[in-house]
Amino acid sequence: MKIIVFDIGGTLMEYRNMPNVWIEFYEKAFRHVREKLALTLSDEQLARSLEVLRQFNPKVNYRERDYPPEYIFGKVTEDWGGEFSISAVISAFYESMALTPYIYPDSVPALERLHGLGWTICTLTDVATGMPDELHKSFFPELMPHFDLYVSSLSCGRRKPNVGGLRVIEEHFGAEMKSFVFVGDEEKDILTAKRAGCASVLIDRKDRGCSFGQDHTIRTLNELFSFI
Repeated sequence: MKIIVFDIGGTLMEYRNMPNVWIEFYEKAFRHVREKLALTLSDEQLARSLEVLRQFNPKVNYRERDYPPEYIFGKVTEDWGGEFSISAVISAFYESMALTPYIYPDSVPALERLHGLGWTICTLTDVATGMPDELHKSFFPELMPHFDLYVSSLSCGRRKPNVGGLRVIEEHFGAEMKSFVFVGDEEKDILTAKRAGCASVLIDRKDRGCSFGQDHTIRTLNELFSFI
C-alpha cells in the first residue's frame, strides 16, 4: 500500500487574512464574544481569559498533547459567572475572525492524480488552539472527499511532531509508518516524518529556502510526481 500524508494549512490551503500568530486575534475575538452574547465582563476578566488561552497556545507553551475545545474554553471562562454556553462562546470567538480560506489551485488536481496512481491519501493536521474539528474541516470542503483518512491533532489527541497521528494511520491501514511519504510546510512536519522514519517532503510555496533536514523540497504539488 502506498500511503501519502499531508499537512493541510500552508500545504493544501491557507487563510488569506490570517496573521503569523493566532494570538493576534484573541483580544478582538474576546470582545466580540462579550458583545454578541451580551455578557457582563470587565476588560480585566477578558484580559485574564486571553492570558489563559495564550498559555494553551503551543507557540507560547510547547506541547504535543492536544485538548478538546470545550476543555480549553472551560478553563478560559472559569471566572466569568452568569449563564452562557461554552459552545456559543467558541462559535462567537471564531466567528469574529472572519477567516477566508483559499485552496491552492494545484491541491485538488494533485490529490486526484495521486488517487489515479494508486496512492492512499491521509492527513495529519494540527487544529488551531480551541478550534472545534468540525469548524476546521468546514474551511476546506473541496478537499475532504479526497482523503481516505482524516486525522487531526484533536482526533488523535497529539500535536506534531508527536507521531501519534501517524500511528493512527498505521493501525487503520495495517501499514508501517516508515513506508509513508509525509508532505508539509513547517519544521514540525519534517521532524514528525524523521521521528517516524518515513520520507519527508517540505513544500516551500513562498520560496523561503528553509532546510529542516527534509528528503525533498518542492514548491508546488506538481513537483511530487518527479520522485514518488
